[in-house]
Amino acid sequence: MGILELVKVAADSCYVFLALNFMWGLSCVILAWRRLTQLSFRSVQAETQFVDEVEQRLQQKDYKTAAELCDFDFRALPRLCLLMISNRKQSFDLLRQRVSGCVQRDLLGDLENRLAALVTVIKSGPLLGLFGTVLGMMAAFGRIGTGEKVQPSQIADEISVALICTAMGLATAIPLGFVLSYLNNRLRELQVSLEQNLPRLLQFFRQES
Repeated sequence: MGILELVKVAADSCYVFLALNFMWGLSCVILAWRRLTQLSFRSVQAETQFVDEVEQRLQQKDYKTAAELCDFDFRALPRLCLLMISNRKQSFDLLRQRVSGCVQRDLLGDLENRLAALVTVIKSGPLLGLFGTVLGMMAAFGRIGTGEKVQPSQIADEISVALICTAMGLATAIPLGFVLSYLNNRLRELQVSLEQNLPRLLQFFRQES
């Protein structure tokens, strides 16, 4: 197999890598979207109502009812409230560290990893497309450089590989870039929500400890 044939095979293989890159990005989007939906309240009103109900129970030191409000609720704030109630006998500093660790490790860590992987997919798409473009052009000009009589259809075939790879790379990066921006906004909203409500609920356990 000559060098031109190897270049053409490598250029064609870029289709596979571009498709795999897109599928990886799509899986990251789906998993991050599901995770954000699981951790977040559907509306600010629903979140405010939940915090008010839990706060009222904590003021009355009715920890059993407060725990029942959070039990079997897999959103971020109820899970953290249940953690605080379960560990209320610990010192306040230790409780605060435990809650902070849970936020970073169990709740937001997986989301941040998924979004970081999505960033890698977005950056890799145009690079893989450019690589396929370069290989396609190398094959086209290499065929011309042999000095043999070359059919225009053969040159067009190599050039089409180059252009299709470029288009596939951009088709991966552009829409996923918009999706990444939306997911980052959702993540920031969740972080702001936790930063606002956790200190409000933690204060009830300062006196308890």
